[in-house]
Amino acid sequence: MTSSAENPAAVNALADAVDAGLPRALADLGDLVRIPSVSWAAFDSAHVHRSAEAVKGLIEDLGVFDSVAISQAPIGDSQTLGQPAVLATRAARNGKPTIMLYAHHDVQPPGRDEDWQSPPFEPTVRGDRLYGRGAADDKAGVIAHIAAIRALIDTVGGDLELGLVLFFEGEEEFGSRSFKNFLLQHRDELAADVIVVADSDNWDVDTPALTVALRGNVTFRLTVRTLDHASHSGMFGGAAPDAMLAMIRLLATLHDEAGSVAVDGLTSSEGETPDYPESQLSQEAAFLEGVQSIGSGSIPSRLWFQPSITVTGIDAPTVANASNTLLPAVSVRVSARIAPGQSAAEAFDALERHLRANAPFGAVIDIDDVDKGDPFLVDTSGWAVAEVKRAMADAWGVDPVETGIGGSIPFISDLVDLFPAAQILVTGVEDPDSRAHSPNESLHLGVFRRAVLTEATLLARLNSRS
Repeated sequence: MTSSAENPAAVNALADAVDAGLPRALADLGDLVRIPSVSWAAFDSAHVHRSAEAVKGLIEDLGVFDSVAISQAPIGDSQTLGQPAVLATRAARNGKPTIMLYAHHDVQPPGRDEDWQSPPFEPTVRGDRLYGRGAADDKAGVIAHIAAIRALIDTVGGDLELGLVLFFEGEEEFGSRSFKNFLLQHRDELAADVIVVADSDNWDVDTPALTVALRGNVTFRLTVRTLDHASHSGMFGGAAPDAMLAMIRLLATLHDEAGSVAVDGLTSSEGETPDYPESQLSQEAAFLEGVQSIGSGSIPSRLWFQPSITVTGIDAPTVANASNTLLPAVSVRVSARIAPGQSAAEAFDALERHLRANAPFGAVIDIDDVDKGDPFLVDTSGWAVAEVKRAMADAWGVDPVETGIGGSIPFISDLVDLFPAAQILVTGVEDPDSRAHSPNESLHLGVFRRAVLTEATLLARLNSRS
């Protein structure tokens, strides 16, 4: 048997090592899930620091890195530090390539406990899935990297010639606001020939996917004001324009009758798409009976290559607290996804023009708290893409699918800017039923095992690559 994973015996040896290490990997994942490391400003950052310390300990236990440290970078031009990231490095030897493995250890807020079938921060196995906030997105990505390195060490030994960088971010779910500064601070340590971003999903639980297209994002708070103060709805309703009516009318202009985005200046792009029937979308997106899809074109083209606009939150009186008044102001959170080929800055300009031009009844429009991230297209011509697709086929037993993702990983554009020669591979441990960001988020245990084996196989081949 060779150590290069170039033959079935080598892959089988790696598979045995992955299987032997799975109980430990899942126990480690469970320990991380128990830490409520929500990176949003309204949550206690002490939990994110505790998560970073736990991840640092797992890396140190590997015993193969030259340095392991927790670091924070400032947000923009301010003195405010972002959430803690973990950075570990091991220098390449004898001309071997260096590979950076990225994931993030922070998580989304859990939402309401009553929407979960088990407590969000208590890892729970039901059937073939592990449930908990971060069980898939993206603490499973962190542990997949660590488990793959363990399997590699168990198979080929710890005297690796491959260069390794681990970068586990602590604020991806809060917009990666210090990401660019972190890259600048640690540019030399982060430099790599290949970058693996383990924060995407797979086609299904039996078919791996390599993400080759990502939509960008523009999010902001939109406030509509019509009155100086609230007034009695019976006394003035029907003549005085309330902010809720103005907001509803304004938001309705963002889409046409079919549900397609109707904002002049937001563009679409084109790309090959696999077969994806509406019945599959209905099942995976949990349509209620009788609900139909929106937009036009193939389902994947709507998800990957067309813009979308969603209102993800609203500040207004609750139904229980509603009084008979005309609201003077209403705020909503708008989340727009931007098709590859258009910059987020250009898209934001188009959205702002549209909203100001379509404000009804002379309503005053305010837009603030803006976040922007550019879309991304992977160059699939590099040798690293061929290597990871081969590793996927060996680990899963079927060829991978090249897919786009409707969501965004905005920081990838920063990686491209600072490391233009690096080949970027977007992989993941999720599947269509992982419900990332939602109640009852979960990790399919079979997908996790195959994702770890894929990466262990890739690392072994790069370790033998000249």
